[in-house]
Amino acid sequence: MNAPPPLPLREIHLPDPVSWWPPAWGWWGVLALLAALLAIGFFWHHRKPRHSLRQTAMNELERIITRHGGDAPPAPDRLAAELSALLRRVALQRHPAHQVAGLSGEAWLKFLDQDMEARPFSRGAGRVLLTAPYEPGSAGNLDELVAVCRRWLQAIP
Repeated sequence: MNAPPPLPLREIHLPDPVSWWPPAWGWWGVLALLAALLAIGFFWHHRKPRHSLRQTAMNELERIITRHGGDAPPAPDRLAAELSALLRRVALQRHPAHQVAGLSGEAWLKFLDQDMEARPFSRGAGRVLLTAPYEPGSAGNLDELVAVCRRWLQAIP
């Protein structure tokens, strides 16, 4: 018995490994969505704090004015103390603590005046912030003090 001649077989060739580049269309979509979300988050984060600090400070100023503007005569010492505390909190948000936290007296007023030409804190109605919290009855024109504080808060960049 004659055996048939062996068949010429070739070696098994595996396919090339799947390349990671270029990615499939779905991955491009995921990448584009992630980039868009990062861009929106970046612009929202850098826009919101400046607007929000000014708006929050102005809302707090209005609450202070409303609290002291009722039927009872306003307590100038408490009003001046609250306004000074509000200005200090805002200043601590805008500037490094080592520049603001230790300021008091004339240095505090000069700090508040640094962005205002008329120097309303060290030479004008803002001087009340030095004496009114400690000497009841020494407050000057409270309307001018509130106006000066409002102008300072509105100048927040």
